[in-house]
Amino acid sequence: MPTQLPLLPYLEAETSQRPADFIPVYTPWLGDREAEYVLEAVQSGWISSLGKYVVQFEEEFSRFCGAKCGVATSNGTTALHLAMHALGIGPGDEVIVPALSFVASANTVVYTGAKPVFADVDMETWALLPEEVERLLSPRTKAVMPVHLYGHPAPMGEIRAIAEAHHLWIVEDAAEAHGACAGDRRTGNLGHVAAFSFFANKIITTGEGGLLTTNDEALAARLRMLRDHAMPPEKRYWHEEIGFNYRMTNLQAAVGVAQMARIDEFIARKRRIAELYAEGLAGLPGITLPVEKPGYTNVFWMYSVLIDAPFPLTRDEVIPALRQRGIDSRPFFHPLDTLPPYLSETPQPQALALSRTGLNLPSSPRLSDEQVDRICQAFRDLAG
Repeated sequence: MPTQLPLLPYLEAETSQRPADFIPVYTPWLGDREAEYVLEAVQSGWISSLGKYVVQFEEEFSRFCGAKCGVATSNGTTALHLAMHALGIGPGDEVIVPALSFVASANTVVYTGAKPVFADVDMETWALLPEEVERLLSPRTKAVMPVHLYGHPAPMGEIRAIAEAHHLWIVEDAAEAHGACAGDRRTGNLGHVAAFSFFANKIITTGEGGLLTTNDEALAARLRMLRDHAMPPEKRYWHEEIGFNYRMTNLQAAVGVAQMARIDEFIARKRRIAELYAEGLAGLPGITLPVEKPGYTNVFWMYSVLIDAPFPLTRDEVIPALRQRGIDSRPFFHPLDTLPPYLSETPQPQALALSRTGLNLPSSPRLSDEQVDRICQAFRDLAG
């Protein structure tokens, strides 16, 4: 196994004040290969968006997803925006988005001038409910954005059937679900186009970075053109429309290529960690464990639980109690229709219930078996 580089725990400023055995929510798993490829990119002089690693990463990741084409971008948010812009979504259009998701899912719809319409989610998988999609359809509906929340795929068979019947685009938000499967098909190959994130806390990382997958070669060509200021490859500095600077650098892609060599290992380890959590938390009253529905493969990007009565502490009381024991955690996202830019007088009830009780536990593939047992023991202690 490659030597591990020294890493700062993810998104924490007070590192020096922590005990040495503090368990963060996530740390990326980087090694010698990442350093080797980045150094090679630096020494080649190709450090911006041109260079062999960008194309190699696009090809390897899209092949992993089972998609024909990959288009690398600067991050997952720009990937989503680029996809919807390329599909012609704009003012007057509506896009159905699950109410429980990271804010980028809604923001990228607004960037196009379209309106996000928030749908409730399933209480077991936390993903978009097909019946909610049907209920919210209008003549203005142009697309649906299933989000594979925390690693479990949305019900894509039912969503595809609705989309086909109503001539809707499907834009997968697969930022959290690298390698997850619905049947024998991986995320990234379940809609018209899919957006992935490679932020530091994702299953594989490029630091910052994103990528779009699609089986539509004409759409892929348009995505590539738009991400580079809408400059066609055959006519330099000619711009027939407004484009974007959404390119990935060769340095980021070098890290991504190195990570791709171990993506199966990362996913296998995360699934093993999920098994250990399930064994260690089994039977605790008031603790609901994440599911893996028949016919689906959950990659457990975050190992997430629901905390409710009769557990003696609320979710918001568990967070500081764990932190006192040297264990970090994160609450679920706030429902999008409870945020100030999207505030609704009638937020989606199931998304709201999940948001109030959901907790993300440490989920890095670098977690040891002993650390998982320590986290589970903390829950058993809190349960009394």
